[in-house]
Amino acid sequence: MTGARTRFRGWGGVAGMAAACALTAAVTLLPLSHGGADSLGSGPSGQGLASAGAVKADSCEDPERSLPPSADDGPNIDAIKERGKLIVGVDQNSYRWGYRNPATSDLEGFDIDLARAIADDILGSPDAVIFRAIPTNQRIPALDNGTVDIVVRTMTINCKRIKQAAFSTAYFQTGQQVLAPKGSSITGYNTSLAGKNVCSAEGSTAYEALEKNSFGATFKDEHDGKPGDEDRLTVPNQLDCLVRLQLGLVDAVVTDNALAAGQAAQDPAVELKGGKPFTTEYYGVATKLGKNDLVRRVNHVLVDYRKGPWMQAYTKWLAADLPGITAPPEPKYRDG
Repeated sequence: MTGARTRFRGWGGVAGMAAACALTAAVTLLPLSHGGADSLGSGPSGQGLASAGAVKADSCEDPERSLPPSADDGPNIDAIKERGKLIVGVDQNSYRWGYRNPATSDLEGFDIDLARAIADDILGSPDAVIFRAIPTNQRIPALDNGTVDIVVRTMTINCKRIKQAAFSTAYFQTGQQVLAPKGSSITGYNTSLAGKNVCSAEGSTAYEALEKNSFGATFKDEHDGKPGDEDRLTVPNQLDCLVRLQLGLVDAVVTDNALAAGQAAQDPAVELKGGKPFTTEYYGVATKLGKNDLVRRVNHVLVDYRKGPWMQAYTKWLAADLPGITAPPEPKYRDG
């Protein structure tokens, strides 16, 4: 383990750390409900998926392909209109993506803007939305049990997930990267991780990458094959990893570079390692399998969103920490 465990890195010492912990606690204190409508508050160019039905295991060559866009209503759109609110699963502690502004307590960020655009199209108002903060590993269960209509929460489209949820076309390109202290001997996703403790979020593509190749790093909460300290290395929410890194409880974090860039902006003592991401991934808006009309409607919203609002949101929220992106990813559609 590197660094003193009692020394805080960045975030203005103890006061900043308390703020970070408070944000994390806010999620864990807001359990998912199985009904009702509890409100939490009112890539490079060339950066699509899912049929709303199950996808065959042997058909996953291009998981970003989604259903063609349509502005038509359907049973799921009708249910949302009857309710008068779109219920959206979001993050509330990912800086610049979905986070609570400490000055106003409002949820803000790139994903929040997109969620409001979808609500505006379906219900005629960007405020006709209920936000529910959900942990990383609860995104698909929240869709399955009807807690939310859609998830807009930096959710990567991949071959495994298209069997579990239906996705829109891709709205952002990202990739996995290593976040570590600036003075660390870790240089990227490579053998410099050997013997290090690495944190990732449960149910994330980062954890899946470490399962395939950890380069000798310890990334599971177990010792000698037995369960170890719960949620020390594998955590419910990605920001929990940054807190552990700041406390010196872990040596590095593996996460999407889009999220890590925001965390590096929050804490000048850490940085992205390795120069560029070691994977190419795409975020999509997720909904429950079978909700074809909702998938098509979200894709309809994204057609116009890519023409101007996307770049406006990128410039406002992400350009300072993740520069160089000139356009959203091009949509890819499947037949049907």
